[in-house]
Amino acid sequence: MNDIPEIRYARNGDVALAYQVLGEGPIDLVFLPGFITNLEIAWENPLYARFLRRLASFSRLILMDRRGTGLSDRMAPEDLPPLEVLMDDLAVVLDAVGSERTALFGFSDSGCLCAMFAATHPDRVTALALFAVAAVGVAAEDFPWQWTKDEWDDYFRELQAGWGTRAYADRMVPWFTPSHADDERYKAWYARFMRQAASPNSVEAIERIWHLIDIRPILPTIRIPTLVMHRTDDRIEYVQGGRDFAERIPGARFVELPGGDNAPWTEDQDVVLDEVEEFLTGKRHAPEVDRVLATVLFTDIVGSTEKAASLGDGRWGELLTQHHERVRAELGRFRGREIATAGDGFLATFDGPARAVRCARAVADAVRDLGIQIRAGAHTGEIEIDGDDVRGIAVHIGARVGTLARPSEVLVSSTVKDLVAGSGLAFEDAGEHELRGVPDRWRLYRVVGG
Repeated sequence: MNDIPEIRYARNGDVALAYQVLGEGPIDLVFLPGFITNLEIAWENPLYARFLRRLASFSRLILMDRRGTGLSDRMAPEDLPPLEVLMDDLAVVLDAVGSERTALFGFSDSGCLCAMFAATHPDRVTALALFAVAAVGVAAEDFPWQWTKDEWDDYFRELQAGWGTRAYADRMVPWFTPSHADDERYKAWYARFMRQAASPNSVEAIERIWHLIDIRPILPTIRIPTLVMHRTDDRIEYVQGGRDFAERIPGARFVELPGGDNAPWTEDQDVVLDEVEEFLTGKRHAPEVDRVLATVLFTDIVGSTEKAASLGDGRWGELLTQHHERVRAELGRFRGREIATAGDGFLATFDGPARAVRCARAVADAVRDLGIQIRAGAHTGEIEIDGDDVRGIAVHIGARVGTLARPSEVLVSSTVKDLVAGSGLAFEDAGEHELRGVPDRWRLYRVVGG
């Protein structure tokens, strides 16, 4: 798993503000995500972690949890701050890390904060990059590209009833992040991310503050280079709102990107990252990617949502810790390389398919006395290694195979089966299957012995 950068604290009066710094690039860059953050849980999502590390590859990247959320001091909903206080918080963190001038990259409502800071402190901001932003919170006659009051009321009712639950994540992820509509690991991570980022009352208060905002009058006063990006099919912040935002800032460049995900780190994140890197450095990323043959193994806990609900957060957290310890012990024994965890799932790679299969069976045995079952899927193919991350069609195939496995079952592709001939492993034909997002039909096998 990727190491999490050290978390430090700066203080604005009595309020402690959590922040991280990573990267040694020639420019300072602050990335501020949307209305909720948690500097620890973000790194549990391999997509989010990769996005942040890519930003840090060409900058000294500064991250922070805004007050009231994540690892910064929490407060009662009635104490949540206006924009000017959040700007002061940002200045405090910049002072703490010794940053006199920085670029700002803001997403969603944080885009308004970044724009306000750039307009108020132009001497401290070198450039402004914005993603999925709108200058107005509620639809008006002169700004129809926003949610209506009734739509906001419906959203608040759902938020208060479901915030932090898996059912709410199941409902929200296809809306906020349609590319992960069927991704169980992502939904499990998002539910945990919500719970660790803010309480239901706090997040409603945060959203109520932001939905009343209108920063259109300050946008023409921004006099620094500005890039505004927006996906064309975003259903959370409409692309017309992003276009309007850019038109109000003198000289701003507006870039429409394909897709419907609201978050910049999902879908095709490299398109977003390439735009930001070129905007800030004048050149596009030329990654050095190693391609190797490897076996990818995916595991996750069967019925984790129901198990978590029956145990409660405390006991479920203890059980997950035990599960993770035993999985990692088996990975070490079979020379597996842990790539990422998301919720209760693991992604690992192996330099031999037989070791991957044996590791999966050993994990299933190792966690059985904890009262849990795992399922596992494995595939062998060429993968791209980019730092601590892996990519490629082989990774997608392994993930899809894993989702088809039954409780305590290790399911493998025909490639794995053919490569382990003579290993003593025994297989049973599990039939042909379509793997979502992968061409052709694939014959799969379940491991039954050896």
